[in-house]
Amino acid sequence: MHPATRRAIFRRLQAANPTPTTELLHRSPFELLVAVMLSAHTTDRSVNAATRELFPVANTPAAIAALGVEGVKPYIKQVGLYNTKAKNLVGLAQQILERHGGEVPADRASLEALPGVGRKTASIILNMVFGQVEIAVDTHIFRVANRTGLAPGKTPREVEAALIANTPPEFRKDAHHWLILHGRYVCTARAPKCPTCIIRDLCEYKHKTASPRAVPRRLPLPSRGRAKRRPRP
Repeated sequence: MHPATRRAIFRRLQAANPTPTTELLHRSPFELLVAVMLSAHTTDRSVNAATRELFPVANTPAAIAALGVEGVKPYIKQVGLYNTKAKNLVGLAQQILERHGGEVPADRASLEALPGVGRKTASIILNMVFGQVEIAVDTHIFRVANRTGLAPGKTPREVEAALIANTPPEFRKDAHHWLILHGRYVCTARAPKCPTCIIRDLCEYKHKTASPRAVPRRLPLPSRGRAKRRPRP
């Protein structure tokens, strides 16, 4: 893709959503870390429903650690893989208390060392909390980057590297949010909404969906009843 086309794509996404952010509910760096960790293999809606119950009770590393694994489970049962995530959440809280003075660490190595935290989660925290230029690649971004031609790659790491290398500097900070929202609501997996897409003419996807044609209204068929015979004269 030509650099001018990339810039035009991000310019349109920015115009449509000048201040993008995550849809995960949070009021502190730790709450965001918890929400992002819980969001793996589940929807933001499910995570938000769970954290609305959890955070009023426990929203700090000390409070989560005090709840313990069995105490956390009832609050996150609607989240996929909740048994494993409850164990990771308590382990994460304990490690933050023991190694980082109760504060979310600001470097990738320390973040990825936390239970349940991988590269994607670490990138989101580094970007949103600490202002670092990171682009976290999830399934939505992986799909959009490959479909549009913005950053083709066979693995999330390849796509991440291509996005960081090729995204114009002024758009890198918010690129993650624009692309994930575009993939979630427009460039969907099974039926992308190409007819209403604001970057349709710039996208390199070869199999764009077409606008549904209006189905002509059918007139009622004539009655097939037997014709009445005329009486003979």
